[in-house]
Amino acid sequence: MTKISNAHQLTIEELQSHYPENDFEQGLSQKDAAAKLLADGPNRLVSHKTSKWVLFLRQFNNLIIYILILAALLTLLMGHYSDAIIIGLVVIINAVIGYYQEANASNALERIKQLLATEATVYRDGQRIDIPTDQLVVGDVVFLEAGDSIPADLRIVSAENLRIQEATLTGEADSVIKTDQPLADAAVPLAEQLNMAFASTSVTNGSGMGVVVATADQTEIGQISTAVNQTKTRVTPLMREINGVGAGVSYVVIGAAVLLFILGFVFGTYSVSVLAVAIVAMVVGSIPEGLPATTSVILAMGVSEMAKKQHTIVKTLPAVETLGAVDVIATDKTGTLTKNEMTIKEIITPEQTYQVTGNGYVPEGAIQIDGQPVELNDRLNLFLEAGFEANDTTLVNTDQGWVINGEPTDGAFLTAYYKVHPDQTIPANEELDMLPFDSDYRYMAKLVTLPTGQHRIYLKGSPDKLLPMAAQFDAHFDTTPWQTTVQRLSEQGKRVIAVGYLDVSDTIDKVTHEQLNTGIQLLGLAGIIDPPRDEVIQALKEMNRAGIDVKMITGDHPATAKAIGEQLGLADQIKAITGAEWEQLSAEEKEAAAVDHQVFARTTPKNKLEIVQALQARHKVTAMTGDGVNDAPALKQADIGVAMGIKGTDVAKDSADMILTDDNFATMSKAIFEGRRIYDNIKKSILFLLPTSFAEGLIVAFTILMQQPMPLQATQLLWINMVSAITIQFAFIFEPAESGIMYRKPRKTGQSLMNKHDVFQMAYVSILMALFGLIAYQWLISKGVDQATASTMMVNMIIISKIGYLFNIRTKELAFSKAFFTNPKAFLIIALMLALQLILTYVPFMQHVFYTEPLTMLEWGVAIAAGLLILVLTEIDKIIRLIYHRAARQAKEAK
Repeated sequence: MTKISNAHQLTIEELQSHYPENDFEQGLSQKDAAAKLLADGPNRLVSHKTSKWVLFLRQFNNLIIYILILAALLTLLMGHYSDAIIIGLVVIINAVIGYYQEANASNALERIKQLLATEATVYRDGQRIDIPTDQLVVGDVVFLEAGDSIPADLRIVSAENLRIQEATLTGEADSVIKTDQPLADAAVPLAEQLNMAFASTSVTNGSGMGVVVATADQTEIGQISTAVNQTKTRVTPLMREINGVGAGVSYVVIGAAVLLFILGFVFGTYSVSVLAVAIVAMVVGSIPEGLPATTSVILAMGVSEMAKKQHTIVKTLPAVETLGAVDVIATDKTGTLTKNEMTIKEIITPEQTYQVTGNGYVPEGAIQIDGQPVELNDRLNLFLEAGFEANDTTLVNTDQGWVINGEPTDGAFLTAYYKVHPDQTIPANEELDMLPFDSDYRYMAKLVTLPTGQHRIYLKGSPDKLLPMAAQFDAHFDTTPWQTTVQRLSEQGKRVIAVGYLDVSDTIDKVTHEQLNTGIQLLGLAGIIDPPRDEVIQALKEMNRAGIDVKMITGDHPATAKAIGEQLGLADQIKAITGAEWEQLSAEEKEAAAVDHQVFARTTPKNKLEIVQALQARHKVTAMTGDGVNDAPALKQADIGVAMGIKGTDVAKDSADMILTDDNFATMSKAIFEGRRIYDNIKKSILFLLPTSFAEGLIVAFTILMQQPMPLQATQLLWINMVSAITIQFAFIFEPAESGIMYRKPRKTGQSLMNKHDVFQMAYVSILMALFGLIAYQWLISKGVDQATASTMMVNMIIISKIGYLFNIRTKELAFSKAFFTNPKAFLIIALMLALQLILTYVPFMQHVFYTEPLTMLEWGVAIAAGLLILVLTEIDKIIRLIYHRAARQAKEAK
């Protein structure tokens, strides 16, 4: 596809040479445009969607599922239809849960397509006509005016006070003043390409013309679309760990099954069909088929709780837990760490320096000197009135709060005025004429009639324009101290605006640049910032304490970005790097820079994506927060992308895994806390689930080795694994966080889900459950009890043993301590499980399906005793570990 490279360097003459009579208003001919459209294709973004059938079938691509499908087929062939049906239902339930998660995934590409305008005004064959934007081609001349959406990437060739809002693409809060002059540097950052207009941005003021230099996927927004499309969703840390556990267990179980089949066949105790059923039972019992479902249930409940309590919408379930593993948060500045609401914080008049309290557009605050409120004097009042009048923005209170319609800098002056006029009384002046802001003059002015009849021009703008005017008015005016003040404020990351006025004859009813160049009276300077969110500073402290680094990525000037970083407290020593400097680094140097720097300024969407990739290359679990279109590729690449819900664009929200509905970055700290709690509880649930599965497999294996009849049926094993396990494990959903959860460092990438003691505990608990069950089973058989009753007692014994084990594993503290009652819902869930066991044991239909019989009080007593014994033995293990860790800590402190 055709694209004009380095268009920002081309002169007007070079661009004009392609049009008849060197006239842009002649435009392309319809014939040439049609030929280009045929060659390049329509100005339309292309997306590739995965079909729902592919999404559903993808859920079966899992080793555990393969084994269960094979087990279902074997039981079906052998005529064990009820077993086959139950195993099949387990497989389908897991697939449906997985499909539901993926089907709700992002649709960012469709949102990006919606950003493009539907029609554009172009010049063709010397006529100005409206055409569908998908008919635009490179070389078309587009006419622009206020309110238009930019339909493609354009090189500006004519600009009349043309201002374009590019915040969603570059991160710049203010509209950008556009020019038609060429730029010398080939590597100009996107935010500084003042003679370019980019697709998906919009015209806020003025008019102009632009030559199309790129369409469709070649535009900046198109390249973002391509990056989003090509960015693959990474497997979350928890899913990697769980997949590893599932695969490891599956391989061991399959190996053991093959070995046991060979031994059983050699012993000749069972017929081949009976032996096959026994092996299937062992596999079904040992495979943790409840693992995916259990994990999904805990995550889903965590998602629900976060939506209700933490103003957080999580779109993909594993993303909840990923928060708990985050090492680094890479965040956009504008609208995320800051309010994206310009605020005057300092006013400097010839007599005094004032501080202004309050942030954002809410007109609450005061003007102070050294922390003490001041009376409104004539000079200060005139300064505020001038800023109010030299203004074409409105500030209104809506249901969504105080918002502006216009420029953020103008909004800052309106807010400052209303802070000292809370009744919102406006100056009793009559507007006569106005000079809008112009990129050539860099100021705006308004001519008014005062109540006294005096005509006065108020103006505000760039200090380098207004200070010479003040010197022109007063020969004794010294610009040096004012320039020093401007430098000081700029180094603090403040935008500096000068304010002045000029009294003119009451015969003058038009304001001109020539009048102002005769000289003005300077009223003072305003230091303006996009203020940090009040809650962010505390949140950053909490994140640093939790071992999480925060990186600020912005399109701002590096001095401004660094100053904001220092105000936020990103680090003790802030290191900043620009996008241009980043581009010069090698891949290895980028990885080091991503880790070592806290501030990344003048960045492009490509830079943001590369920074996230560089952090991930250093094995950092990376979260990315943002709200603009330019954040979309990085949001999708990150281990967890977090978008702002109120001011975030639809593209950002669709690319993210999580949305903060209150736009509050501080919510991230609460979400990380919740993520760590959920991870802990998922780990507990897995450590709780596996010993039962292993115990069931051991029971079958011991039986084959001892050449005895099978004590448990496949359906009984599935009941234990799926119904009882998931029901009991609901208790972990409501388990509160362990103490000190936000004082520990993030877990290391690649760290195993289970440590050595976890494996040891699972092994001995599995063996104890299996031995207790087999001993009790053989004891009942020796007493003349039938096999169905003995099996029923064994099922209940395993369930009650799980309940005993639950109390041990719920908390790192002792079971019978203050932690015992911290989760009252666990007792309700245990009561439900016991009720289900009674149904299993005594309801005729259940007896028929699961081969159960009623139990006597003695048989119930044996089952309860086994559960209590499991609890006692695991608590003794915990006491030993607590004593050991306490001694080790004391020894470390002694050193």
